[in-house]
Amino acid sequence: MTAPRPAFTVGIEEEYLLVDRETRSLVRNPPQELLDACVARLGEQVTPEFLRAQIEVGTRVCRDIAEAREDLKTLRRTVSEVAGERGMAVIASSTHPFSAWHEQQVTDKERYNIFARDLQAVARRLVICGMHVHVGIENPDLRIDLLNQAAYFLPHLLALSTSSPFWQGLDTGLKSYRKSVFSSMPRTGLPHQFSSWAEYQRHVDVLVNTGVIADASMLWWDIRPSARFPTVEMRITDICTNLEDGLTIAALFRSLLGMLFDLRSVNQRWRTYADMLVSENIWRAQRYGISGSLIDFGKMQLVPFAQLAEELVALVWDEAVGFGCQEEVEGVRRILEQGTSADRQLGVYAAATAAGADHDEALTAVVDMLIADTQEGL
Repeated sequence: MTAPRPAFTVGIEEEYLLVDRETRSLVRNPPQELLDACVARLGEQVTPEFLRAQIEVGTRVCRDIAEAREDLKTLRRTVSEVAGERGMAVIASSTHPFSAWHEQQVTDKERYNIFARDLQAVARRLVICGMHVHVGIENPDLRIDLLNQAAYFLPHLLALSTSSPFWQGLDTGLKSYRKSVFSSMPRTGLPHQFSSWAEYQRHVDVLVNTGVIADASMLWWDIRPSARFPTVEMRITDICTNLEDGLTIAALFRSLLGMLFDLRSVNQRWRTYADMLVSENIWRAQRYGISGSLIDFGKMQLVPFAQLAEELVALVWDEAVGFGCQEEVEGVRRILEQGTSADRQLGVYAAATAAGADHDEALTAVVDMLIADTQEGL
């Protein structure tokens, strides 16, 4: 029997970094009143993160991308206003251009303290931020099936989101250095392809019952069944500095899942490939972003990402029309034309040094760009 069509609701979580407006460095110990003021205005939609220099927001369960846009605008604008009133700013960037990870402070919360104790320096290095997109799929077996197939497209989504070219003042040569930092953690990367929800749950139970993890939320895969909601949660992407870029990726992911469901409804499916092949494309995405190429496994050749992106838009177009998010999906072309945050950061740095700025001054210019772009359109 064909599973009923899911609701395909949308939820977006974003993580931000707090910077000092004067020094542009990360704020190592922001006052508790900052979080209190955010919670007073936004309730449970804003939470602390692992490090005190971070703050996380999450939309409500949204019926469509238009609703998610309005909610996310409110969240970004409010957190930015509260921070600005206290001499700080938020940046939607997956790494800070120059602040050092070893100078940051862990949020004093039992879960985070246990996390820091268990993973030691691997955890303390996580001065990184991401964007997670939840899409509502009520049937758990369907959730697993679509998740397995959607893994193929994770490199494409990562390439479109890149925002972490710098790390501790160095140009890493990667468009998403965040992915490299996060990969040092256990239980990250691509998930195993489970045949059913029951098989997935049996594996989770092994880790929980042995005390290795507290619950499934400690499976930090690039895509996973959410431990809190009946959703497929896409986690591979960097946080997009430009809000509209993030909404484009959310619309694209939702439309991809819709397309995969429609294939399943007529007894078809997207071909799955070995993790080693998909992982190679993930590496190429984090290294080169949209300026490089990915492997087309059907053609057995490298194909420029811009060409693959156009094919992706065409592939999900009918779903985008059905979901009413054609404009957001077409935003892929805007990203290709204007570049990702990583591209813009590198461009600002290059322009500043060409104009005579020294290294530190050029990195400061990058932070200023991130502050401005994070608030664009709010």
